[in-house]
Amino acid sequence: MVNDSNHLDTKLCSRCAHYFITYKPNFPYGCRALNFQSRRMPCSEVFEASGTNCLMFMKKPVP
Repeated sequence: MVNDSNHLDTKLCSRCAHYFITYKPNFPYGCRALNFQSRRMPCSEVFEASGTNCLMFMKKPVP
């Protein structure tokens, strides 16, 4: 069974200008705005730590 909240977090992070892939096996995802890398998507980490959605989200510019 797929958890919809995780799916939503993935979409939010992948559309954010601050999101990046580190290519480190232990910490594959990162956020430049909050300056951290994690095993899970940054939006999930932020929500777990603060109880709110990420306030640093900035939509990627469209070319």
